[in-house]
Amino acid sequence: MPKKCLIPLTNLDEAALCLKTLAHPHRLRMIQMLLDGEYTVGELAEACEIPSHMASEHLGKMKDRGFLTAERRGRSMYYTVAERSLESILGCIEKRFG
Repeated sequence: MPKKCLIPLTNLDEAALCLKTLAHPHRLRMIQMLLDGEYTVGELAEACEIPSHMASEHLGKMKDRGFLTAERRGRSMYYTVAERSLESILGCIEKRFG
């Protein structure tokens, strides 16, 4: 039987870092919301029941990892999903835990 081609360990290191970034309930909630459209920091903070500065920290980490994009409009920062493959990850989570 042919063996499946394995992902190089260096790539798996990067994958593990990405999963660590997502491995937080507030970040997962934010991603779940952002997969349906754009939101402000305040809207995401309210949905997560946390202060805006904490939401900004979570969003910044996910943006730095390349999962999100941000656009400033006036005094508000709007976030959107940049990495559409997050749909698959959240789909698995929703199927298992939703």
